[in-house]
Amino acid sequence: MENKNEFIIDILKECSALLEGHFLLSSGRHSDKYCQCAKLLQYPDKAEKVLKVVVDKIKDLDFDMVVGPAMGGIIVAYELGRQLKKPNIFTERQEGVMTLRRGFEIQKGKKVIITEDVVTTGKSSLEVAKLIEKLGGEVVAICSIVDRRDDNIELPYNLYSSVKIDVKSYEEKDCPLCKEGLEYIKPGSRNIK
Repeated sequence: MENKNEFIIDILKECSALLEGHFLLSSGRHSDKYCQCAKLLQYPDKAEKVLKVVVDKIKDLDFDMVVGPAMGGIIVAYELGRQLKKPNIFTERQEGVMTLRRGFEIQKGKKVIITEDVVTTGKSSLEVAKLIEKLGGEVVAICSIVDRRDDNIELPYNLYSSVKIDVKSYEEKDCPLCKEGLEYIKPGSRNIK
């Protein structure tokens, strides 16, 4: 597994998708590293290789479709759907609430895999799961390129990722980078105030 992790990390670094500095994550936590998977996803050949790792882990699961939240989950959902020959759709926020638009539907009883680019706390995935279940669908699993959860963060669904990256994240009051006076960059896309 270590060689596969190194392979994925090398690709992320090669694409400048794994950044170092002081970051305010979309979860509200601070970190010294940030995974900007959009930098990876701009290269279809690299995205295909990285997501093949997830495909190999989930290919025997029983599911009907793939759903990813905008923005980070859209291309991931597409690529997993493409490789597994499953339909894929995406959710997006409307007035701060995760919703389906553009004529997308999840029919009652459909088994769904949720996709993300990076899972830190799982908040976006859980919002999508709540929507899926409200519509009568069943969440089978969550998939991501990067799992960067802290050890104390558990999800109620299995998470399958291309790579697990152990990165420290902090509440603002506990952030050593803030205490050093380093300004942070806010690269996330959840736009939660």
